[in-house]
Amino acid sequence: MDKNEITPINRDFLQCVSDVLAQARKNAKTAVNFSMVYAYFEIGRMIVEEEQHGANRAAYGSQLLKELSAYLTKNFGKGFSVGNLKNIRQFYKVYSEDQIGETVFSQFGNLPAVSTGRKFYLSWSHYLKLMRIDNIDERHFYEIESVKNDWSLNELKRQYNSSLYERLALSTDKDKVYRLALEGQTVETPQDAVKDPYVLEFLGLPELPSYSETELESRIIDHLQQFLLELGTGFAFVGRQERFTFDEEHFMVDLVFYNRLLRCFVLFDLKIGELKHQDIGQMQMYVHYYDREVKLPEENPTIGIILCRDKNNAVVEMTLPEDNSQIFASKYETVLPSKEALQKLLQEQITDEDGGEDE
Repeated sequence: MDKNEITPINRDFLQCVSDVLAQARKNAKTAVNFSMVYAYFEIGRMIVEEEQHGANRAAYGSQLLKELSAYLTKNFGKGFSVGNLKNIRQFYKVYSEDQIGETVFSQFGNLPAVSTGRKFYLSWSHYLKLMRIDNIDERHFYEIESVKNDWSLNELKRQYNSSLYERLALSTDKDKVYRLALEGQTVETPQDAVKDPYVLEFLGLPELPSYSETELESRIIDHLQQFLLELGTGFAFVGRQERFTFDEEHFMVDLVFYNRLLRCFVLFDLKIGELKHQDIGQMQMYVHYYDREVKLPEENPTIGIILCRDKNNAVVEMTLPEDNSQIFASKYETVLPSKEALQKLLQEQITDEDGGEDE
């Protein structure tokens, strides 16, 4: 090489420098968001307390917000309309009486606390969504999950609209329903990792006059990030149409995932019609093969989930052993479920577990 020739700049070096700056900007933006949430709580407190001074509180409060809006807009620019100030006031009213266990967020020990002892862990946009959830247990659940999984605002809205809280609550017993509000979703057993139903509205299937299992699988792969979000915590994609040979016959597993929390493979078999007992037998064979030929000795038993359009629970219960903890059948929905209907089912389930209401 000519000693006067300049060595090309390493592109990895440029990217690393860029990554440092991008992370710094993200951290700065996060810090600003946190600061504004605390500031809005304090402003909300001041508004609520000032409103008590007027003889006619309703009229005084309305005039107060108008003058405060004009004053702040003049001095600080946009973002302080009367509507936004009403949101800030409501934020204080909701969260001044709302506490959440700090043990869930031990990594945020250095965050300051407001006068009530409450700490805030998300952006103002997140809290605008959360404070509109009336059920305090449900509100805590979505706040915990947003922090634990680093959900964006859009991801939070999607999970709320898909009734994640109700679906998880319906899939477990009453004691674990209460834990959802304290710890969020915990994955300790195979049952904890399974939902029923799964909501796949992001696949756009209702717009199709008909579709095949191959089309269903392809759309899941095309929307893999959203499907992983729907699966929940700990899932990693392994492959599609994973082939294995047994007794000179070839078999294909539609989708294979790995759950790092449970330390096991999770197999999915897709069915666009009603579940049949033969489908369960086929999944049992897949699971047995993975347990005997694929998983490592230190890994836990494989989980098999048959994702179907419809199922008869009696057929599932009769086909599987009573102590089953590996094979599951779950329905999938192609549109967002009715939140009100799920809430009614959840209340009925809790009442049944309590032995019915006293007469």
